[in-house]
Amino acid sequence: MTDPGLLLPYIAACFFIIIVPGPTVTVIIANAMRHGTRAGLLNVVGTQIGLFMMMLVLALGLSAVVNVMGSLFEVLRILGAGYLIWLGIRMWRSDGALATQEGAARPGGSFVLQGIIVVWSNPKALLFFGAFIPQFIDPALGNPALQTVFLGLVFMAVATIGDGLYAVLAGGAGARLSRSRIRLTERISGTCLIGGGLWLALARR
Repeated sequence: MTDPGLLLPYIAACFFIIIVPGPTVTVIIANAMRHGTRAGLLNVVGTQIGLFMMMLVLALGLSAVVNVMGSLFEVLRILGAGYLIWLGIRMWRSDGALATQEGAARPGGSFVLQGIIVVWSNPKALLFFGAFIPQFIDPALGNPALQTVFLGLVFMAVATIGDGLYAVLAGGAGARLSRSRIRLTERISGTCLIGGGLWLALARR
């Protein structure tokens, strides 16, 4: 458990981090609009699995190892950037047609896996959490690793609510929008992903 006096500020900080759209939200919205709410929610499941993996790495103290292993860090960064750019190009090439039947036919695991990959496409997120979460840990209250896991689960709960809301709203909007509007939305989403991928590829450590 963490300091109750720090919990509310921590939740507020998590909320403000979550509401800022990034590659994860972009993918969730695009899939929900084109394949339906189910696809977006499955993306959310994948992103939460990816976040949980990051929190475990952080709790075990491995973030310091990742920080030292510069070559591995760089490989993950380049692969992640390439994946985001590839997703962006796919969205740009989309014809804007609804694919709810296709989404229902596609194995749910593909959307879940996509969510995991998008979260891990930016390994710097691990270092961000490594700097963010410890600010709310009080060693006097017990095992810091357990506090890290608890705070990580709180972040995941906030992220699930926020990302799930994006998926539901986008899925509902996709069912009502015209093909041309969906195509425009996908091109905007694709541009954001390509831009994010290029930024990640060119960013310095």
